[in-house]
Amino acid sequence: MLLVLYLPILILAVYSFTDATNIGAIRGFSLHNYVTLFTTPELLEMIGGTLILALGSAVLATFLGTIGAIGSFYSKKKVNAAISTINQIPVINADVVTGFSICILLVVVLGVSKDTFVPLVIGHVTLCAPFVYLSVMPKIRQMDSSLYEAALDLGATPFGALTQVVIPQIVPGIISGFGLAVTLSLDDYFITTYTKPATFNTISTYVVNATKGSQTTIKTALWALSTIIFAVVILFVAVVNFRTMKKEEVQRA
Repeated sequence: MLLVLYLPILILAVYSFTDATNIGAIRGFSLHNYVTLFTTPELLEMIGGTLILALGSAVLATFLGTIGAIGSFYSKKKVNAAISTINQIPVINADVVTGFSICILLVVVLGVSKDTFVPLVIGHVTLCAPFVYLSVMPKIRQMDSSLYEAALDLGATPFGALTQVVIPQIVPGIISGFGLAVTLSLDDYFITTYTKPATFNTISTYVVNATKGSQTTIKTALWALSTIIFAVVILFVAVVNFRTMKKEEVQRA
């Protein structure tokens, strides 16, 4: 299964360093695809727009998901159960349904112009926030629930107890949720397709459109982009795991 998952990506990475125009015949070594990627204004604009959208949506989704998880945890059991159940719906629901519904609600019913980025940002936040909630909630449950009350008894304000006691305890969950939100936003296609302005493209929508066209240079440059994204993900996972192992070693010592 691991071979099935990673072999196509590795093959793509190999071809990104060649002059090949199609998968099948390896030609000479070349950095042409990477030069094209970093010197084509259209590609740079698309990558920059995608990153800004992903980071902005992830920040909003992380804030809403974290606040929602904290509020749900300290609510009554019935309210907690209701919020948890409602949060599961966007997770289980198909992206195409979510994207189409947001488009109808904002553009058709509320009259929000699709030429703005409002429907797109709301769509990505709606997609990502439930996953942040699911990342933060386990950390809250692992936390000693009496810490908040103890902080209040010692004179802290509710906001001070939240920011100085509760949130520091759940930072790993918040970071995990933020990373997951960025990944989901970068990867999303269906919600983006239904809600984006006509002149804006993310990596996912651009790749789909590029595969339908005849610009071979652009297609092969996307091999280089895929390789860079894969390398960044590997580096990020390696750093996180290394830091986790170091912390465990320190705790054991």
